[in-house]
Formats: sequence, C-alpha cells, structure tokens
Amino acid sequence: MFKFLQTPTALLMWSQKWQTIPLVFGIVLTSIGLWLALIWSPVDYVQGETVRIMYVHVPASWGAMLTYFAMAIASGYAFIKQNPIAHWLTRAMAPVGLLLSLISLITGAIWGKPTWGDWWVWDARLTSMLILCLLYASYIITAYCVKPEQQALRIAAILAIIGSINLPIIKWSVTWWHTLHQPASILRLAKPAIHWMMMVPLFVMAFGLACLCFYLFLQILCNELQRRKLIALLLRQRE
Repeated sequence: MFKFLQTPTALLMWSQKWQTIPLVFGIVLTSIGLWLALIWSPVDYVQGETVRIMYVHVPASWGAMLTYFAMAIASGYAFIKQNPIAHWLTRAMAPVGLLLSLISLITGAIWGKPTWGDWWVWDARLTSMLILCLLYASYIITAYCVKPEQQALRIAAILAIIGSINLPIIKWSVTWWHTLHQPASILRLAKPAIHWMMMVPLFVMAFGLACLCFYLFLQILCNELQRRKLIALLLRQRE
C-alpha cells in the first residue's frame, strides 16, 4: 500500500501520472459551481448579492484548514520516522495552503466591508485565520530558506505540528467568543442552517477547488522531485 511513497522515483512517476485527472475535474466542477453560484442559487434575503462571495470564501477556508491538518499529519510522520519523502510532501502542500488562506482572507475582507462596514476587524475568527496564514508563511520561509536543509525541514515539521493547535481555535472561535463572524451554518452538530439551493453550489465549488489544489500540489511536488533528481545527476557527474 502506498508504494509510490517508498522511493523518490516512484513518487515522481505517480505525481506526473495523476496530474491530468484532477485538473480536468477541477475545471469542470469549478465551471459548473460558478454557474450555480452566480446564476442558479437564490439571493440571500439579508445580504443580497454579496452572499455569493461565500461560494469562494468558504471552500478556500475549508481547504486552508484541511491542508494544514494534512501537513501536521505528514510532519508528525516525517519527524517520528525520519522519512525525507514525507517532508517533501509537506513542503509541497505549504504553498497551496498559503494561497488558500490568502484567498480566504481577501474574500472575507471583501465580504466584510458591506456586511460589517469595514474591511478588517480583530474578530476571533479573522485573527485565528490570519495566524494560520502566518504559520504557512513561516513554514515556507523555514523550509526553503534555512540551511542546512535537513535541519530546516525538522524545524518546519515541529512548527507545523505545534501550529495545528490553531485549527480547533479557528473552527470553534465563533462558539467560544462573541464575534461578528456568523456561526457555523453547515459543519455543525445541528441541521445545516442554509438552503439546499445554496448548499449544492457550495459543495460543487469546494470539490472543484480541491481538485485544482491537488493539481497544484502535484505540480509543485513534481518540480521539487525533478530539481532533486537534477542535483543528484550533477553531483554524480562531478565524481
């Protein structure tokens, strides 16, 4: 099981093999999702047309949190097993998570201006999401800039594991504190609070964005593995 994770060569072949499928599914689902979100779904009776920002903001927020959770799991495995391939997987996830968290923050600011009357407030949900974005940036700076590389990856792995404490804070911040941000409407113990005609495009967009992000992850991973393969080849030629 997971034989493609055993060697860099197998992982490179796997990353090259599976790039087309998530790209095609991502383009198709996102196109359908945008049509459903912008044309088919109803207007919110309170927020009006501005509610349509939700169809990008919410999937990006979910994706940013899930990506960091995956990074924490992979980092824990890499740190315990001293597995370099797990480190490379985590390093390829980080730019994707940073992009998603930036999309979440930017769309949240655009949504907040007509809703709250300001682009930014130091709300518990917004602040914890900003911390997530900074954690992604810190991981990338550490993993890519600190030398030697092996030490940098170990430090970055510890950072990813410790930073995962922020994930439940993001999720439950609207419950634990009095915030301007609305409470959970879908991922909650009670029945979802939004209409099914809004939920359908939301999940279509979420799956479409997930496919596109997986494609981007494979591209970053493939580039990283090819770079390492080229460096190894040049070193062998010098010997």
